[in-house]
Amino acid sequence: MRRKGVNYSKYGYIFTFPFVLAFLIFSLYPILYTAVIGFTDMKGLIPKPIHILDNPFQNFKDLIFENASFKKSLLNTGLLWIVNFVPQITLALLLTAWFTNKRLNIKGQGAFKVLLYMPNIITASTIAILFSTMFAYPMGPINSLVQMLGLSDAPIFFLQDKTTARGIVAFIQFWMWYGNTMIILVAGVMGINPALFESAAIDGANGWQTFFRITLPSLRTILLFTLITSMIGGLTMFDIPQLFLLGGPDDATLTTSMFIYGQAFKGSYLYNRAAAASMILFLIAAALSAVLFYVMRDRDAAQVKKAEKLYKKSLKATAVEREV
Repeated sequence: MRRKGVNYSKYGYIFTFPFVLAFLIFSLYPILYTAVIGFTDMKGLIPKPIHILDNPFQNFKDLIFENASFKKSLLNTGLLWIVNFVPQITLALLLTAWFTNKRLNIKGQGAFKVLLYMPNIITASTIAILFSTMFAYPMGPINSLVQMLGLSDAPIFFLQDKTTARGIVAFIQFWMWYGNTMIILVAGVMGINPALFESAAIDGANGWQTFFRITLPSLRTILLFTLITSMIGGLTMFDIPQLFLLGGPDDATLTTSMFIYGQAFKGSYLYNRAAAASMILFLIAAALSAVLFYVMRDRDAAQVKKAEKLYKKSLKATAVEREV
């Protein structure tokens, strides 16, 4: 008798079922529920019947056109992300070029990578306490150093200056994440075909030419991933500004995630307004992601597809002419 072959495909569905179930309960349902209550009058701690507003977009309208705190939080969020991401990706690319340069053949790369990645595994609360202590007023390591060097005769209240506070928060984000970005880029370089680098070396290309002509174009997908994840992380920035300065001074470090948290869990418990702000943030993230996908698209592949379509059209036109 011929034995039937075992169908293993069903086991794949069985193993993925727990994740799908957890995603539906803990991710998809809350997202959909949040989207719905953004159009309602839901607020307050005491449960009460909720209703769709006469103007369903009233919460969104109030936030965008009338809520100065929300607009300021959006501006702060974008500013903090840009100020920390530009040096972050620049340093990560330089370190990637350094670590992957075959001619330099850096010794002890593993130890260097661990040390550079270390800030990323330190908890946000620890980092917030560390920097609060460093920039403490009137007695703190930074103030002591400034006075010792003769740069100031009196202690400086760094955390009460808006520009300084924003700069410190941006620096913390940069310091925490540049090592993670570097590891991702190094992994991407390791996946590039070595024959490309060998050909470049034979043709006499130097390190910079190899990096800009071969490495960077080959990292298009990895760079897109880094940009998208960093952008989403920047838009949802919460822990460091919240733990470090509570959004101060004068809301200078108030991010959109902090605004949403404050609307939902402080004061009047405006869940509807917090939900509306969350959906606005989601739409901003989706729009920026679409722009990044368009800018970083593979133009060569798009040109090939376009040429294929033109070729197929020409074949059809030729076939029609022959039939006629």
